[in-house]
Amino acid sequence: MQSSAANPIGGFEARLDRALSHLPSAREWLLSGKTFLAAMLAFYLALAAGLPRPYWAFAAVYVVSNPLTGATRSKGLYRVLGTLIGASVAVLVLPLLVDTPVLLSLFISVWTGTLLYLSFLDRLPSNYVYMLAAYTLPMIALPMVQAPDQVFTFAVARTEEILLGIVCASLVSALVLPGKAAPVLQARFRAWLDDAGIWATGLLRSEAHGQPRDARSLSSAHRLAADVLAMDQFISHLRHDTDSDDLVRIARELRMRLSLLLPTLSSVSDAVRALGAQPGGIAAGLAAQMDGIADWIAAPPSAATDAAGTELQQALRRRPADGPALPLLHRHVLMRLEGLVQLWRDCRALQRMMDEGRLDPAWVPAYERWTFSPSVRHHDHGMQLFSAVSVCTVTFLACLGWIFSGWADGAGAVIMCAVCCCFFAAQDEPAPSQLAFFWVNTACLVLGVLLLFVVMPSAHEFETLVLVLAPIFLVIGTLVTRPAFAITAMGLSVTLATGLGLSDAYNADFSAFVNSSVASIAGNLLALVWTLLTRPFGATLSLHRLLRASWADLARTAGGRHGSDIASLRARMIDRLSQLLPRLAASTGLQGTDGLAELRVGFSAVLLQRELPGLAPEAARRVQAVLDALELHYSRRLRLPVGQPLQAGTVLRGRIEAAIDGLAAGLPEGRDALQALVELRLTLANSANAASPNPGVVSP
Repeated sequence: MQSSAANPIGGFEARLDRALSHLPSAREWLLSGKTFLAAMLAFYLALAAGLPRPYWAFAAVYVVSNPLTGATRSKGLYRVLGTLIGASVAVLVLPLLVDTPVLLSLFISVWTGTLLYLSFLDRLPSNYVYMLAAYTLPMIALPMVQAPDQVFTFAVARTEEILLGIVCASLVSALVLPGKAAPVLQARFRAWLDDAGIWATGLLRSEAHGQPRDARSLSSAHRLAADVLAMDQFISHLRHDTDSDDLVRIARELRMRLSLLLPTLSSVSDAVRALGAQPGGIAAGLAAQMDGIADWIAAPPSAATDAAGTELQQALRRRPADGPALPLLHRHVLMRLEGLVQLWRDCRALQRMMDEGRLDPAWVPAYERWTFSPSVRHHDHGMQLFSAVSVCTVTFLACLGWIFSGWADGAGAVIMCAVCCCFFAAQDEPAPSQLAFFWVNTACLVLGVLLLFVVMPSAHEFETLVLVLAPIFLVIGTLVTRPAFAITAMGLSVTLATGLGLSDAYNADFSAFVNSSVASIAGNLLALVWTLLTRPFGATLSLHRLLRASWADLARTAGGRHGSDIASLRARMIDRLSQLLPRLAASTGLQGTDGLAELRVGFSAVLLQRELPGLAPEAARRVQAVLDALELHYSRRLRLPVGQPLQAGTVLRGRIEAAIDGLAAGLPEGRDALQALVELRLTLANSANAASPNPGVVSP
């Protein structure tokens, strides 16, 4: 084979292909054209209605526009609600506090931080209501401190302008080649199942034959964790599409099963590896079963594939569950494989119903072992409160700087500081995004000067203005659909539109434009510097706090202090895992865990707590001894550094073995507790072998 150096034509073609792959696609140009059409329609109607700042209607279109019609509607609705809340508070508070500027600044700062904190508690797109309300108050109140008697008129006009932009964006999105969430979700559905299938088949085939797993299989596991988080966003937008009730239910069922695939596959891997390490290794029949399951998962969906899944599940259930010839660990592997087959059967059935667009009323889920409420989330209230207080503090300092400096355009700096802090406060490392936003503001200053004082003086009619604005806004609009550039594109379009001050006549003022732009850049720079000073710890702290929250939850669960709502506990553990795995994948340090071990231990502890009342007295005593030792183990784990693993000591391992021996020959009603104990033994043994530079500490 010739290299690109030996074949310059081939090398040029490869470089050309890479360059063309980064150019906007036809779909991106279409979305950009729709957005620009809606923006100019909103601007024209705002001019016709005599609104004082028609450019806000133009900018509002770029804020809410989305490739999905449902997402445009939902974001528009949330923006209206947030604007109404912030504007109403501004109208009420400004006349009362305008004569005490420090007290007004304190109120605005506390309001911004409080509403930002509320937005953290809602991780769905609806959190936009709180975030927008957080910085709408300073956007309306601060520019009107010199004329508080006109704040009501100003707030009403701002609301009307934004509402007009939202209506135009929604109208154009719905009428001009509407983008439905359902087809996008179907495509994502297939991609998510592909990720899960690659992980499952790679794991089954490698473990069945004692081979190392490939990098593609491992990366699919991390993508699957991120996929679970992404589903929530699509489900939220799907609710705003027409005739989507069944699709929402299907998507929620899928989310639950994708979440449960993570611990199930991890459990299968550990159990098969432990079985392979025993004398005799993995039986040929079990290896053949695992290969058959892998082939079935990899097969395309069809009626024959559905029938094969039913046969596989029946074959796994035909095992001699209480027969002495079948070792306990072998039975455990078969039970976990059965759970995997059940989950995959449900995923395939949901995929078929998704393609048909309706939920089959006769569908009976194959997997019913665990259920949980996806609405229950894990929240790191400490970090969220710290972020909110940080934003509150810097907003207050910015207000004081404006007040005591006497800078006429200082209100713009305060507003941009609040906006820039709120926008990126939920990120582990907001500084890079704020720096990108700083360059966006700087670019808007340069572009604004060129457009406002070189190009736009020649635009004497509305049609000419459209031609002048079209090239730059059409190019910016193509970046909206790209996740890496979405925030940048929105910031560039909104900042540029408001900076130009588009109105019914050309009345550019160079000094006013430069002052307002410099104020915006100064506010952005203040937010960046403040973030660098107060949040230098990056994503590492969030990762460590998630791990410690898992260990604390495990100690409470083992001690029976988890409360009566087991479904909420499971949901919180799974949600924490979906936040944890992507951070573990991106972490450069070795954390001594794969993130799945904690979830599996939690599930086992919950199951033991549930089965405990129905066990015979001696068996219950042994299981309670295991739970007591497990609580002590994770309580001690909390006192160690995150990167230092804590191995299960002889006391905990001995109690697990004693409980297994006591239940192995017991009655069938103790079977679930027995499997939970086996799962605990496997998980604790393998979590001690997680990659870590430290040899680890042994728990008593």
